[in-house]
Amino acid sequence: MGLLINLIDLLFTLLTFAIIARAIFSWLPIDRYNPAVEWLDRITDPLLEPLRRFVPPIGMMDITPIVALLILQVAQALIHNLLVGMFYR
Repeated sequence: MGLLINLIDLLFTLLTFAIIARAIFSWLPIDRYNPAVEWLDRITDPLLEPLRRFVPPIGMMDITPIVALLILQVAQALIHNLLVGMFYR
């Protein structure tokens, strides 16, 4: 079961890095139709788009990635602790 826990942690970590990369790409003059940017959009949009309805921008800055990262960290910790508690009692 350690493999399952590690796999879930890896997925959360990869999604975290994808959100960070998307935020960095948004600061750079990169074509939005770049395959890497399109791939990051497809990976991160299911999490970021619903949050954008609830998280207003601060001035010109979209803080949705920051909120998403916080939510991911909390969810990862909760799921990790739940799985450890279930499998290693």
